[in-house]
This record gives sequence, C-alpha cells and structure tokens, in this order.
Amino acid sequence: MSEISFGTDGWRAVIADGFTFANVRCVSEAVARHLSARQLGERGVVIGFDTRFLAEKFALVVAEVMAGNNIRVFLCKKHTPTPVVAHAVTAHRAGGAVMLTASHNPAEYLGIKYIPAFAGPALPADIEPITACMADILNTGAVNRRSLAQAWERGLVEIIEPQEDYGRHVETLIDLDAIGKAGLKIAIDPMFGAGIGYLDSILAAHGCEVAVINNYRDPLFGGSLPDPTGHHLKKLSALVQESGAHLGLALDGDADRLGVVDPEGRFYSPNEILVLFLEYLVQSRGWRGPVARTVATTHMLDRICARFGFPVLETPVGFKYIGQAMREQDAFLGGEESGGVSMRGHIPEKDGILASLLFAEMLAKTGKTARQLLFEIYERYGRLYSQRLDLKTSVEAKNHILSRMESWEPVTVAGVPVVARSRLDGLKLVMSDGSWLLVRPSGTEPVFRIYVEANTEDQKKEIQAEVKAVLCPGLKEESGLCQISLP
Repeated sequence: MSEISFGTDGWRAVIADGFTFANVRCVSEAVARHLSARQLGERGVVIGFDTRFLAEKFALVVAEVMAGNNIRVFLCKKHTPTPVVAHAVTAHRAGGAVMLTASHNPAEYLGIKYIPAFAGPALPADIEPITACMADILNTGAVNRRSLAQAWERGLVEIIEPQEDYGRHVETLIDLDAIGKAGLKIAIDPMFGAGIGYLDSILAAHGCEVAVINNYRDPLFGGSLPDPTGHHLKKLSALVQESGAHLGLALDGDADRLGVVDPEGRFYSPNEILVLFLEYLVQSRGWRGPVARTVATTHMLDRICARFGFPVLETPVGFKYIGQAMREQDAFLGGEESGGVSMRGHIPEKDGILASLLFAEMLAKTGKTARQLLFEIYERYGRLYSQRLDLKTSVEAKNHILSRMESWEPVTVAGVPVVARSRLDGLKLVMSDGSWLLVRPSGTEPVFRIYVEANTEDQKKEIQAEVKAVLCPGLKEESGLCQISLP
C-alpha cells in the first residue's frame, strides 16, 4: 500500500491511486483506535462527505470500520460542508468526526480530515497518535469491520441531517432579519460543492432575493477548481452585474472558505474581507479582545487592533492554530489570507457559510457598499498592498534555497531597515515602515511561497525582486529552475 501522510489539514491523495478503499480503511482504523484509547469512542463519531467522486462510498467504508470497533456512527445523509460536520460534533456531543473532502483541490483528489471533539481542525498532537499506529496497520492490514446491516441491527449507525441544527445555530450569530429587511439581492455560487442549498435557503427564508449558479453536484466541478478566487469566479461576477445584485457570494468545495464579488464585479481578497470584518465587529457590535491571524495574513489587522489596544495573536499557517487561539486565548476573530474565517460564539473551524452571512449582515446594517467601507478604512488607517507569489524551483535547488534562507539576515530590504525577524513558520522580516515579507517552503513540493505586504505597489514589486534575487541568484526563469507565478 502507498504511503499515507497527514498535511496541514488532513490526508489527501488522488482517487484510485493513493486514495483507495484499502487505504481509507487503514486510516479509519487508526482514527478508531485513537478515539477508543482516549475514551471518546463511546461518544460516537460523525461522518461527513463532500460532492467528490465516490465520496459517499468512502464514507460508508469509514462507517464500517468505526462500527467494527464498536464506535457509534452519526452518518450524514447527504453531502455536507466541513463546518456543518464540525458543528454536528457539538450538537451530538460526539468524540470527533471524519470528513471525506479534498476542499478546493483538483477533482481527481479526495481526502480525510479528522476533527477532534472540540469541533475544530486537528493539531499535530491530535494527529501524532493516529499516524503512530498507521505503519503497523498498513503492514498487517489488521482492520476491524462490521457490515452496515449488522451495525444498524446493533444500533451503531444513526443517519443524521445536520443542516437544521446548524441553521438554528447560525441564527444566534447573524442578524438574518436585518439582512432580509435591507432588501438585498444576492447571487450565490456554491461551485458544485458541499455548500449547495445552504446560503440560498437561509437567505431566501429571511426575505432575500437570491440567484444561484452551479448548484448541483458535479464531481468534475465544471472542469475547473472549486476554489473561490477571482480567477474562478468570472461567471459569478457576470451574474452579479447582469442581475443587478448587491453582492455575490461563493463557497469552495467543502464550504469552509468564501469568495466575495461586489456590484461592479470586483473580487475581494481574503485579507480585505478580514479587515472589513474586524472594523465592523468592533464598530457595530462593540466586540473587544484578541484577534488571531497567521504569519501570512495582512498587518492591516494590526493597525486596527493598535488603535483599540487589542492584542494580535500571530500563528503559523494553518487554521488549526487560529482555532487553538480562539479556544485557548478567546480571540473574537480569527482568519488567514487563504480565506478561512471564524468568530466568537462559533466553532473554532473556518466557515465560508457563516462568513458569507456576516458579510451580508455588514452591508445590510451599515447601509454601505463594501467598497465604501473599505475606503473608509483606508482613510483611517492608510493602505497596504499584499500579494503572494509561488517560487517554483527544482528538487536539487530547493536545498540550496533553504540554506540561503537560513543565512539571510539583511539589515535592510528595499532600502528600509529590518526591525523584526521571525522563524515561526518560514522566514519573516518586518521593516520599519510596516512593510514585510515572508518566505515559506512547501513541505511536499519544490515550491516556496513568497508573501509581501508594502505601502505602495512599487515598493511591493521592489521587495519581491530583492527576495527573488537573494533566493535564486543567477538562475533564470527560462531555465525551469526558478519560476515565479501567481498561485
């Protein structure tokens, strides 16, 4: 059997290559043993799945293994978003969940995400016991299984539909009546994913006029990626403009991340959305306390927090660390530049559905457009220009670049003094004027992520050029050893 390794958000592999029924049984057995060892098995496990090819069949395989280990199964009746599965853990007081998803990855991938009892992404300490026994299971094939018919007879399987519980919970967090009274017309794109039927049903039930595209299951995702970035939301942008909608909202493949388009068809980056949310929650709801962001996320959050005296909790990349900050340090808002958001009162898991509804509430209650709100923030705090580039190199050159990262300790970058250095996750340099850069290597590919935030577009380009010159001096892009591209 092929090697199985858990990344930042679970295990993913190509269907019928690494992601096979045999491998899924082995991973499920490891999760079952972990739950039993922690005395969590008796509380049961929630099993959910997205809209990918064979996802529901793989979910049944997980259920058979859990039942074979005498663990009760709460099996979702149909495709279900990751945040809804996580919420079901709390609703059923389960010992955890297994979610079959590959999020926004290409259609040929599927994966397993383990969600612990606290209903957020698993931390390394939660994954280590699972991977520790994986090798033995893979070698021996020792997997406990029980047919679903037998499991049903023994009362070990319960079919659940968690959408209603989740909807009631959301109503305690979002002012849906205000959204309805504002008369908002909203265009929605669930991108053929697990979020089908969530935003449109919630908003329509509260008086919104909605228009929906891509709201049926397509395991090929229309030939594209279920990734709510500007590049993949051209149809939503066109729909917003053609229909006269006030807002366009999109969800990724498992609905834990969002995309936003305004009436002019402009796409809002996750950094911009987080900044809008922070200012709104502080000014309109009066929320106070710490704010959590990853090392790669905009420092505009820091500027806003500095004005109000809030601490900023900087974490490594990965929403699991944001969730940890929300659970352990009571951060009232947590987010990452890749589109994950959660807030106080919710589960410590990123949630594109909740974030989409919060965006609609913000427009409804302020009576302003997102563009107006964003420019008010720029007038108050100044503006920052953010961008991520991918530096694709060769396997041979990767170690060379890592070595240069280790020894690179510049006094200035783009002529501005360096005032802070961090190796919390990659190499981060902060300059005296508030600009910064971060270089992070991929753990599995010869790729480096280069994040830059600057005070002007020209400064951003200057910093990017200097980083590139330092990391791969003398290498030309045409050589294939050092290629810069947008993600």
